Amino acid sequence: MTQTALIRPAWTPATIALMVLGFMVFWPLGLAMLAYIIWGDRLEAFKADVNRATDDFTGAFRKKSGNGMRASSGNAAFDDWRDTELSRLDEERKKLDEMRSEFDQHMRDLRMARDRTEFEQFMADRQASQSKAKKGRSVPEIDG
Repeated sequence: MTQTALIRPAWTPATIALMVLGFMVFWPLGLAMLAYIIWGDRLEAFKADVNRATDDFTGAFRKKSGNGMRASSGNAAFDDWRDTELSRLDEERKKLDEMRSEFDQHMRDLRMARDRTEFEQFMADRQASQSKAKKGRSVPEIDG
């Protein structure tokens, strides 16, 4: 969304005037304009979320049912080809999902190794600074 638009979700003279006018004409219009000013910048994300949820909901009806039956196109050769292609794509999706999980595990292992080396370096530096502090004392400690 461009920031040069006359009516945008911000406190501009135009939006304030429309809000006041909306309250004067019919209070829900003013309230709607106020909501747009305050939360209007989130509308794109909200719209994307609603579209995604709707697509997921309607996609559930289009997917293969539990018994393996699909709506027939009327052409047996096409239906067979479609089923084999969809099976192949499902296998590819499974392979990609497995590779993704392996990569995620690899990245977790790398982070853990990096964290471990950083922690060990911190502890070594800390121990070195503590031993320097002990050596730098003018009065030796007496072990009893």
